[in-house]
Amino acid sequence: MNDILRERLIRKLDTLSEERVYQILDYIDFLESKYAPRATAAANPLKRFAEGVEDTLRAGRMSAGVIGGTMSVMNKAVGVLTDVANAGKSVATEIVEVASAVTTPRPSTAPPGNAPAQPATPSTAGPIPTQPPGEQRK
Repeated sequence: MNDILRERLIRKLDTLSEERVYQILDYIDFLESKYAPRATAAANPLKRFAEGVEDTLRAGRMSAGVIGGTMSVMNKAVGVLTDVANAGKSVATEIVEVASAVTTPRPSTAPPGNAPAQPATPSTAGPIPTQPPGEQRK
């Protein structure tokens, strides 16, 4: 659906009472069940929960005003929980980044001056004595 049509529908819905809007929602559900070529995209679990509460209230024949007030509170709660979940994800991501930075080996840097970068080994430590250990030099 294009943005212009979406905005036009919202303007039209805003002029109606909540009771009429719920009738329109029922009609949309009916049309979707009969003619939709694909399934509706699933909402996040919190929104699905809120929609379930709304459907339960409607099935209990609660007034549109009571349903609207309840859903307003539910919408604010879903917003808060979504913000908390996003903050938790952000913290977890930062923890993973710090942990990977700590565990990742750093490239070795050459020491200053002409000192060798590696510890001395027999091949680079200088001349190896050729006299047996028991003999003395003159």
